Parts: sequence; structure tokens; C-alpha cells
Amino acid sequence: MRQRVLVTGASGQLAGAISAVFSRDADVTPLDRAALDITDDRAVNDAVAAHRPDVVVNCAACNDVDGAESDPLRALDVNAFAVRGLARASAAAGATLVHYSSDFVFDGTASRPYTEDDRPNPQGVYAASKLLGEWFAAEAGRALVLRVESLFGAPDGWAGRKGSLGTLIAGIDAGREVPVFIDRTVTPSYILDVAEATRALVASGTASGLYHCVNTGACSWHDIALEIARLLGKPADLRPITLESVTLPARRPRYCALDNARLRAAGISMPAWQDALARYLASGLA
Repeated sequence: MRQRVLVTGASGQLAGAISAVFSRDADVTPLDRAALDITDDRAVNDAVAAHRPDVVVNCAACNDVDGAESDPLRALDVNAFAVRGLARASAAAGATLVHYSSDFVFDGTASRPYTEDDRPNPQGVYAASKLLGEWFAAEAGRALVLRVESLFGAPDGWAGRKGSLGTLIAGIDAGREVPVFIDRTVTPSYILDVAEATRALVASGTASGLYHCVNTGACSWHDIALEIARLLGKPADLRPITLESVTLPARRPRYCALDNARLRAAGISMPAWQDALARYLASGLA
């Protein structure tokens, strides 16, 4: 019997990949914000009751890191309190909730990739809202909380923003000077690999848990830019910058690479970020 999967935030980058991957063997109902405002608990309850999903995948989020500092209620409504509503509706329907969180829950003072056992220490409103969302997701009873970071990739036909990595690709491809951080260490996440890992976790029957759902490896944004240039076969006109050299409303974690060992222990191997980047550029969707 095919599972029923409800995807929120369906117009977003990750949601497109989630819908495509799950549609291979499940009946997927993608709902964008116009169809379902997840901050409306009554609408959430009605949608879950109407569609009777086995799995709810929450891809809706307020990702405006800097904007959250001036509008904290918006970030908390979407990233935290709405997740509580989704969790309660999922619990009432006996559905598994999949919720995505962020590397920003850490303070960035580490010198090696963070594990799920490391203590979070959010440094801004957005970061705090994402951590609260993790805690509220647990109210579903059966909840998979997946931390992702530096998402890149584009589903077929997707015309939205392509994130920081997409901006790098466009700039290098056009031969423009591109500013890149040399002191921020991350683990890029290819949306197709994240979607495949999500599907594998759901299929495994794992009742609940916290996982770092990212590609393998750690790198600076400068490293990423050099790899893009190599893969494109073009020179890279890079302007190195540091966190201290820019003024941003929200603090960024300096070192926020994530360790995906818990996924590996579950039998899910994530490709290296270089491999993922090469596949994305070869797809023609970059």
C-alpha cells in the first residue's frame, strides 16, 4: 500500500526535491503557503484530517536570518510555534513528522564537525527559533528532526532563489568578482541527497531521532568557490572576506560543519560535498 505524504512549504527549494523523490513510491500532496499557512493551527488540523497522511514533511521555514533580528515574532511563529501545531496534528493522525532544522543552533566555536550530541548554543533570534522548533517537533511522538545547512540545488522547473552557492556559481560563470568568506566552515547539503536520505530514514521505520542530514566533509566558502571554478573550467576572481569585515544584523557561526555519522550508522551514506557539487553542475539546473 502506498504511503500518503503531506509536504508543507511546497514552493521551496528542498520541498521540490522531497516531492519528486517521495513520489516514486508514495502519494504526495504538496501544499504551498497559499494552500496551507502552517502558522494557522486550525488550518493545519483541517489539512491533516482531510489528507490523512502517514508522513508529514515540513519544509516551510522563515529563513531570513537577518530579518529575524528585527521581526522575531515572525521567525518564532513559523520556525517554532507552527512546528508545535504540526506536531500535535501529526500525533492526532498517527503520522510521522519530518522537520528540518539548521546548523545555526550551534555557536560556531568548535574546531571539528558538530555531532548530534553536542550542546546547542544559538546566537541569534533565527537560531533560537530553529532550536525551539526541534523541541516542539518532539510533540509528534514519531518525529525525525534533520539538521541541514548551506542547501544547494534546484528541482526541475524551480525558479526560486538558489542560495549562496547558486550566487557563487552565477558569479564565477559570468566572470565577475565574487566575495567569499575565508573564515566560515560549513558542510554543503545537496537537496537531492537530503531528499534521498529523508526517504530512506522514513522507509527504515525509525520512530524518532535527530540526524545531521548533510553531505560529507567540511570546507570554507573559499574552498567551495575554487571547486566551482575547477568544475566549470573557468578562472575564479575571488575577493576573500572575513566575518569581521562585514556588518550583518545576525551573528553567523564561524565553524558550523556537521558530522553525519549518525546517518551512516543508520545505513545511509552521504556522498562527499565535492561529488554532490559535480552532479549538480552536470545536471544543467545550476
